[in-house]
Amino acid sequence: MQTEIESLFDQKPSTYTETHFALFQRFKNALNAGQVRAAEPDASARTGWRVNAWVKKGILLGFRMGGVVDMSVDPVRQPFLDKATYPVKRLTPESGVRIVPGGSSIRDGVYLGHNVTCMPPMFINVGAWVGDGAMIDSHALVGSCAQVGANCHISAAAQIGGVLEPVGAMPVIIENDVLVGGNCGVYEGTVVRQRAVLGSGAILTRSTPVYDLVRGEVYTATNDEPLMIPEDAVVVAGSRAIAKGRGQEWGISLYTPVIVKYRDSKTDARVQLEHLLR
Repeated sequence: MQTEIESLFDQKPSTYTETHFALFQRFKNALNAGQVRAAEPDASARTGWRVNAWVKKGILLGFRMGGVVDMSVDPVRQPFLDKATYPVKRLTPESGVRIVPGGSSIRDGVYLGHNVTCMPPMFINVGAWVGDGAMIDSHALVGSCAQVGANCHISAAAQIGGVLEPVGAMPVIIENDVLVGGNCGVYEGTVVRQRAVLGSGAILTRSTPVYDLVRGEVYTATNDEPLMIPEDAVVVAGSRAIAKGRGQEWGISLYTPVIVKYRDSKTDARVQLEHLLR
């Protein structure tokens, strides 16, 4: 399937045939089943992850191939128009996913593990992977191709950014047992290692260094590697003073994420309370 997807992506036909649509449907079925994913664990890589660019090409093919159609339940009171290739994901009680009523939307081509809980309203975009036991809370966003591990809590109004293009770029990775606090934002291919905790309002991007007060390190992204948050790190929103020029003269500080501790029994006890909601 990889060879067929890459060939169709690189050599755009004048018209898409039934054979092409059948290929795309097989590809999307594999996405839904978790048989293929935009990025997957790779112990040989320094980041611990490998990007599958061909999968991103397959997702982009869906946007190329699909025409805009009316998907409205009530076209007068609440119209919905989108690509025919990406309707909402179809789920049944046998899927083992809990979607609380109230305006959530999950696009087709998303993998949802067993016992995932979705609180309204939230949105999960095509190509995302959400592991077993994860909770996507109210007003949270899981962007295209983002990878969210098992037993994570993506808290209310948090944003897990999507990285669909360029196809070789690392999507946002949230590993197992991570707590992402309310109003957090994780963008631009950041990797958050397992069991980390992001305090409310923490923002992680390629351009913002993270200061580790415990280990005396400063973590930054490079041209070749994403920003990586260590295992068990507890990250909070902080600031650092500008040390020269007008910034110093005016007493201005810049936002920066700060690692203030690593998980201990007290942190575990607080995080454990999240499981009562599942």
